[in-house]
Amino acid sequence: MIKVVRTNSSNSDFIKLVKQLDNYLSVVDGDEHDFYNQFNKIDALNHCVIAYKENKPVGCGAFKPFDNNTVEIKRMFTLPETRNSGIASIILKTLEDWATEQNYNAAILETGKRQTEAVNFYTKNNYYTIPNYGQYIGVDNSICFKKDFAKKEN
Repeated sequence: MIKVVRTNSSNSDFIKLVKQLDNYLSVVDGDEHDFYNQFNKIDALNHCVIAYKENKPVGCGAFKPFDNNTVEIKRMFTLPETRNSGIASIILKTLEDWATEQNYNAAILETGKRQTEAVNFYTKNNYYTIPNYGQYIGVDNSICFKKDFAKKEN
């Protein structure tokens, strides 16, 4: 069973998982890692989730406000040994639900084109590609996605 906890970026389990994510990305991104890393600081993330399996932290994710209607998904990661088990989808859904509770209507995110697992994951979870935004404009390796949240009926 997977337990998901809402927290913030000061949580020690979140910090440990993000360090593992950064180690992974430093290999995948290669020479471009320093460019991307500058946009991935976690000191001010107030909406973070951690997934636990058998009381062990196995994945995380976060969001931060992008504008009045949209959040940006950040720091999505699952341990390699737990991939393809649905944990990342649970984390992403929890983030989307939390954002919806905060009255946001959509989520955007950026990932690297070489991170084919991530590209496939977001596509599978109903994210669609959009033009690169912000600091990712003109960055060849970046691919940006968006998902519009379903409107709640009153």
